[in-house]
Formats: sequence, structure tokens, C-alpha cells
Amino acid sequence: MITFEEAYQKVVGSAVVLGTEKVEMAGSLGRVLAVDVRSDMDMPPFDKSAVDGYACRKTDLNGELEVIEIIPAGKVPAKTITTGKCAKLMTGGMVPDGADTVIMVEHIIETSGNHIRFVNEKTSANICFMGEDIRKNEVVLKKGTFIRPQEIAVLASVGCVEPEVFCRPVVGIISTGDELVEPYQTPAPSQIRNSNAAQLIAQVQKAGAIPQYFGIAADTEESTRQFITKALQNSNIVLLTGGVSMGDFDYVPKILEELGISLHFKSLAVQPGRPTVFGTKDGKYLFGLPGNPVSSFVQFEMLVKPLIFALMGFDFKPLEIKLPMGQTYLRRQTKRKSFVPVFIKSGKVYPVEYHGSAHIHSYIFADGIVALSLGESKLEEGALVDVRQF
Repeated sequence: MITFEEAYQKVVGSAVVLGTEKVEMAGSLGRVLAVDVRSDMDMPPFDKSAVDGYACRKTDLNGELEVIEIIPAGKVPAKTITTGKCAKLMTGGMVPDGADTVIMVEHIIETSGNHIRFVNEKTSANICFMGEDIRKNEVVLKKGTFIRPQEIAVLASVGCVEPEVFCRPVVGIISTGDELVEPYQTPAPSQIRNSNAAQLIAQVQKAGAIPQYFGIAADTEESTRQFITKALQNSNIVLLTGGVSMGDFDYVPKILEELGISLHFKSLAVQPGRPTVFGTKDGKYLFGLPGNPVSSFVQFEMLVKPLIFALMGFDFKPLEIKLPMGQTYLRRQTKRKSFVPVFIKSGKVYPVEYHGSAHIHSYIFADGIVALSLGESKLEEGALVDVRQF
């Protein structure tokens, strides 16, 4: 049995980033950039007005100005601003040559015909100068950036319509156990529906990887071996649920060793998820997760998700917020690190009513989890805790 921290280092430390591919910009959401993205132009690409107003020379603000041109956004000015002249232009419009100031329309009065006068005490330049945001060939997005909607906007702004990204891992999912039936089936008295596979498929998709479900392996060594062999051939990561504890029909660790998989750990000092197995072989990664749905859910979030992101070249950092406990939480057993589901109400953290690692229904009320370290038995009311969100 090893600590969670040791297990995490073994898992993430074994990751070798996958290859790269080019994808359409519109389909790059949730992917990770494999190369730096540079701007193909200065931004702004020209001196543009920050306001609706009049472009003129600052030295002429004390006198009357003649309006010689109207410049809408998207039009190139036809005239140069000289002494006593100005041009009306809209926000985003190109500032004409000769002008160094744009006076706001609110700060002028019309005197006669096509003449105006500045009536405010002072003004800023009100110009967004060429290249003040980004210079041509400057890196706008770095390799390893996770692409969100705002990154897509940046890609679009520099014309990167086919970004190069890291490939997504294929995650094979296997359930084990004669007691399992698929969700569309009605269980017999001794059976239960297979919720783990549906849960893991959704978690894999949410993490940006590609799930591949192989089905339910029977409680025999032959069936389990066949499923694992096929999944290893067709996946980057294999997830098994069930068959990894100490029961008479738990063949997985033995089969993995027979298949030449190097096992890095077989048991974790955590709750839930103690009987978690992790191994590698020839650039493939395999997790044996406990059959209880809460255990498989939590250990996916804590260990599998970071590996998925590591294979995609992303340094994953979980979203955590620090909040005070709304009530005291106690536990009896302290020999393992514990992950407790919690909800947030009025800025405080409360434990979710939780009946053990089969009680996945409790997690629909959870906003995240709070960790208690080995030997820690109490979280005092008012104590600040880190809530790791899913």
C-alpha cells in the first residue's frame, strides 16, 4: 500500500505525450496546442479610434475645425488632416494621416455648417495604436495551452484556422463481474445494473479523451484476459472496474502480471479507492479500479484524469477554492487519506450525507471533495479547507 501522493507521481511521471495532428479551429475546443501560435499581423493592424468622435491635431483644439471627411469603420481615409481640419469617424475606424487625437462626440458643438468646436477642458488621444496589443510574429498562445472559447477567439484573430494539437488518448473501458447487466436490462435478484461504465464513459468525454467501451467480462480468468488483451491492443489507457480486491474471483492483478504489465502499485492508502491498481506496458497504461461506483469515480478524477491531460501535453491543475467549514466533520478511521464529498451553501462547506463507496447517488449533491490527510480525524467548523471541484 502506498500513499496517494506517491501514486500520483508514479502515474503522471510515466506519461509520454502522444503525437500531434491538425484540426479545424471550430473543432479544437478542449484540445491542447502542440506548437506556439504566432500572430500574422500587428494588432490593432492600424491606428484606430477608441470612440465615436473627430480625428484632428491636438494643437488645433483651441480653434474651430472644419469637417472634411466622414470615416465609417472599415473604410480607408481618403484625406490627410492638416491645420484646422478634422474628420468624423466611428469607433474602430482608421485614424487618418496627420491626426494625433480623436475628440469624443460628446465634447464638441457644431458651430456652422460643417464646422465644430471642442468644448471640453482636455482630452486623451482616444486612439488604439497599431501593434499596441500584439506585434506581428509575437507568440499569442503557447504550446501546452488548453483551448477554451477565449483561445478560439485568439486563434481566429490571427488566422490560425487549423491549429496543431496533441492527439487525444483512446480510453478503453471494461467492467468485470457476473453480477452486472447493462443499463437497458432488468437485473435478476442477484444482479445490478452496470453504472460504472456509463459513468466512466462520461468522465472520459468530459476530460477530452475518446472512450471505447468493450463490455462486461465474465468472472473467469479466460474472459478477463481476452477483454484486457483486446483493450490493450486498441487503447492508450485501459480502465477496468472490479476484480482488483482480495475476493476468490478477483483475477485482474494476476492476469496483468501474466501479460507482462509492470505493476507500479496494487493498493492505495486512500478512502475510497484502496484496491486501485496501476500498470504500464509498451506505452500503454492500465488502471484496475474498484467496482464500487464512488471509488471508481473518485480515482478517475484523482489519477486517471491527470494522466489523460499529461498524454495530451497539458499540465493539469484541478480547480480548488478555499472556504470555511460550515460544521465540524469527524471520522473514526485515520489510516488512509480520505476524500469527502461536500456541497457549498452561503459560502460555507458542508459534508454530503454519504453511506459508503456504493452510494453514488450522494454525489449528485456534491460540488466537490475535501481531503483529510493520514492521521487527520476532524475538520473543525470555521476551518478553511480546499474544495476540489469536479
